[in-house]
Amino acid sequence: MSKYSKEDIVRIVEEEGVKFIRLQFTDMFGTFKNVAITDSQLQKALDNECMFDGSSIDGFVRIEESDMYLRPDLDTFAIFPWRPQQGKVARLICDVYRPEGKPFEGDPRNILKRVLKEAEDLGYTMNVGPECEFFLFKTDTDGEPTTETHDEAGYFDLAPIDAGENARRDMTLALEEMGFEIEASHHEVAPGQHEIDFKYSDALSTADNIMTFKLVVKSIAQRHGVHATFMPKPVFGINGSGMHVNMSLNKDGKNAFVDESDVNGLSKTAYSFIAGIIENIKGMAAITNPLVNSYKRLVPGYEAPVYVAWSCKNRTPLIRVPAARGAGTRIELRCPDPSANPYLVLATLLAAGLNGIKKNLTPPAEVDGNIFKMTEEEREEAGIEALPGDLHEAVGYMKENELVKATLGEHVYKNYTKAKQKEWEEYITKVHQWELDSYMKKY
Repeated sequence: MSKYSKEDIVRIVEEEGVKFIRLQFTDMFGTFKNVAITDSQLQKALDNECMFDGSSIDGFVRIEESDMYLRPDLDTFAIFPWRPQQGKVARLICDVYRPEGKPFEGDPRNILKRVLKEAEDLGYTMNVGPECEFFLFKTDTDGEPTTETHDEAGYFDLAPIDAGENARRDMTLALEEMGFEIEASHHEVAPGQHEIDFKYSDALSTADNIMTFKLVVKSIAQRHGVHATFMPKPVFGINGSGMHVNMSLNKDGKNAFVDESDVNGLSKTAYSFIAGIIENIKGMAAITNPLVNSYKRLVPGYEAPVYVAWSCKNRTPLIRVPAARGAGTRIELRCPDPSANPYLVLATLLAAGLNGIKKNLTPPAEVDGNIFKMTEEEREEAGIEALPGDLHEAVGYMKENELVKATLGEHVYKNYTKAKQKEWEEYITKVHQWELDSYMKKY
């Protein structure tokens, strides 16, 4: 059932003195875009009559087919609490449609909705709880970010060591005002690193919430004179930022991952879902870990999960089954990072899990030992493979994966792989500081 009707939104805008409404949507790479309208244009937007030029957005369309329409999801209406209280600013997250009334195949939100419909046809709904980490960095006199972390605190430290406590508090309050249920916020392991956890929800709402979360964190950080980044590995020698994804499926009102008669408390559905992800995760890596920089986080030694395995008992494999059972039974995938497009991440994960269920797949044996301490020979003997080592390798696996291609559709698949290959080529042809430090004086 919808939270808001068109009439509700018109009334709230008038009563709250909202002057500007941002019609938000997401590009192929997970960047929020928006068209801002005034309250006088609200009815036009609610009637799906707002148009924009899609040819100017990365991965959308060519100039000769540029007209696109924004269709607001009324349930995403929210007022930005940090904006001026006179002439308030609100937002609506939108789906992108072609002029003929069809969902645009390049819209990541539409891709996720398509996979969710496939799950619904099989009787399933998907719940997701993300764990988003980020860094706060000091800024220079021009307001540009530096590489100096905002503090030198560690895991669960308090003020005054945790200099980001006030910013994190204001982020939490702003998120709560926008309807989030915040479960925890704390300083993470690395200096300047933070985490704010919000309650799980259905997959589409969670993807919307991740996008909103990033916007709120960056906006509030700026008001505190610091820069928030979701870059996976901004500092050498310390932990990077992840976005662990906790997933479960519901069927007939019950958690479909539960089987109390099983030694692990997991159903055949859960095992097959795990198997589907394991079978396809290398092909999804360019989605879950989309940057050149992502693979600098995915190296052994900094708690990042790089080995394709699963366990109920330890945190070193890629997939963990947290201890909670019953209604709280879920699967945690630990490799995604917060630079990823959440719509595409959840779409490909769900598609892989459903494929595992449909094919009745069985996962490999559970790995209980510390994989980081195994030798290469021991991992090879156990059949434990590693994720791709860099973006180039990840794109190669993606090009070979038919499930990922079918899930994204030809349009996004083609444009995404092309763009990521170009990103890699730009990286390897540039001269980096390490090369100058290592070679300039020596040769």
